[in-house]
Amino acid sequence: MSINLTGSNDDVEATDALAREVPDEEQMSRGSLAMAWYGVVSAMFFVYIGAVLAVAYGTVNALIGLALAIIVYGVINSVITKYAINNRTTVAQFSRTILGSGGSAIATIIFALVAIYYAVFEGSIVAYAFQTAFGGEWWMWVLIVVIYSTPLVIGGVRRFLDKLNGWLLPLYWGGLIAAVIWASVQYGVTDKWLTQAPEAALPFASGGPGWLATFSAYLGVMILMMFTMDYASLGKKADMKFHRTVTFGWVFYVFAYGVNALVGIFLTFTIDGLEASETGVAGGLVSMMGLWGLLLVWVSQTRINTANYYLGAANLKAFFDRVFRANIPSIVFVIIGSLIIFLLMLLPIVQYILVALAWQGVLVTAWVGIALAHILMTKDEHGELGTIADTKYHAFNGSGVLTWVIATVIGVIFLQLPVIAPDLAGVGTSWGPIVTVLTAAGLYAILYKGNKKTALKA
Repeated sequence: MSINLTGSNDDVEATDALAREVPDEEQMSRGSLAMAWYGVVSAMFFVYIGAVLAVAYGTVNALIGLALAIIVYGVINSVITKYAINNRTTVAQFSRTILGSGGSAIATIIFALVAIYYAVFEGSIVAYAFQTAFGGEWWMWVLIVVIYSTPLVIGGVRRFLDKLNGWLLPLYWGGLIAAVIWASVQYGVTDKWLTQAPEAALPFASGGPGWLATFSAYLGVMILMMFTMDYASLGKKADMKFHRTVTFGWVFYVFAYGVNALVGIFLTFTIDGLEASETGVAGGLVSMMGLWGLLLVWVSQTRINTANYYLGAANLKAFFDRVFRANIPSIVFVIIGSLIIFLLMLLPIVQYILVALAWQGVLVTAWVGIALAHILMTKDEHGELGTIADTKYHAFNGSGVLTWVIATVIGVIFLQLPVIAPDLAGVGTSWGPIVTVLTAAGLYAILYKGNKKTALKA
C-alpha cells in the first residue's frame, strides 16, 4: 500500500544497506515526503474495510471503533516518527537492535509477504472493475493487470510515478466526492447508512461490544506503523512537529481511515444491490458511473499497486541478500514477485484476504509492541543506526526474539478461538490484537529492564 523512497538507483534495492550519516538538509523536504506518504490514502482497502465493519457491527459501533483507532494510531505513529527521524532508521535497521541481524530478516520477509498480499487485493479490484465494464475471462484481466503493473516499478518510470502520485491525489478525492454525489442523485439520500445496525446484538460475553471488535480490526492493520518508520527516516529533524502530526499522525488517519470509511459506508447503504465485499465497492462504482467509475478505480488502485509490487520485490531481495548472501539482480525479484501475484490472483484468495492478513497481522502487531516498548525505554538514544554494519550485531537478541515468539503464539491462539472454542469466537475477534500488542510490549519491557541488552555488540 505504499511506495519505497530509499534511493534513486534504477533497480530495486534493499533499504538496510550500510549508509553514511545524512545531514538534515539532504533529507526529503516536508512537502515531498508528505505527498509521497499520502499516496497511501487512496487504497480502496480502506473504503472496503469501513463498509464491511459497518455491516458486521452497525454504523455507530463502526464509527466509535474507527475514532478510537485514529487516536491510537496517531499517538503511536507520533512516537515512531520521532524515533525514526532522530535515528535515521528503517524497520530493517531497527529490527537488528531488538531482534538481531538474523531476526531482522524475519521482519523483512513479513514486509514482502504483506506487500504481495495487498498487491493481490488491489490488483483483483482493478481486474474485477475491468471485467464488470467489458466482460471477458478473469485470467485475461489478471494477466493484463500484472503485465502493465510490472514495468512501472523499475527505474525512471518508478521515479516518475513517485512524483505523479502527489498530483493524482486530488483526482482520487474528486472521484470519491463525485461518487457520493452521483449515488445521492441516483438513489436518494436516507439515514440508513448512519442507522445501520447488526442483525443481532453482540452480547458482552462473546467478546465485547461491536465498537471494540471494530477497533481491534483496525489494529490488525499495524503494518502501516512499520511503513511509517521507513518513510519517517527520510524526514528532516526541522520538520519533526509537522510530520508527527500531519504526515504520519492523526491528520493522516482522519483521511485514510475516517473519510474513506465514511464514503464506503455511505455507498454501501445507498447504492441498491451493492455488496460490502472485497470487490463489491469497485463493482458498484463501475455499474453506477460507467467509464468514470472505471477510471476512478483504475487510477487509484494502479498508483497504489505499483508501490506494492515495488515493496514486495525490494524486500524479497533484501531477505535473500541477508539470509543467503546472494547477489541476484533486482529485476529477477521484480519478475518473481509479479509471478507470485499473478498465480495468487488466479485463486479465490481475495475471498480470504482478511484471514491471511490476520495471520500476518499477529506477527506485525507483536513487532509493533516490542518496538514501542524499546523506543519508550530508550528515548534518549540518538544516533544514525543505519550507519552501523550488520557485523556489529549479534545474530539474535534473546529478549526480543523470545518476546516476539511468545506474543505471536498468544495472538495465534486468540485467532484460532473460533475453531478451538466456538463459544469464545468473539473473544478472539475483539481481544486478539489488543492482548498481542500489550503482551509484546510488557514482556519486552520486563526482559529489557532485567538485562538492558540489545543485539548490538559491546
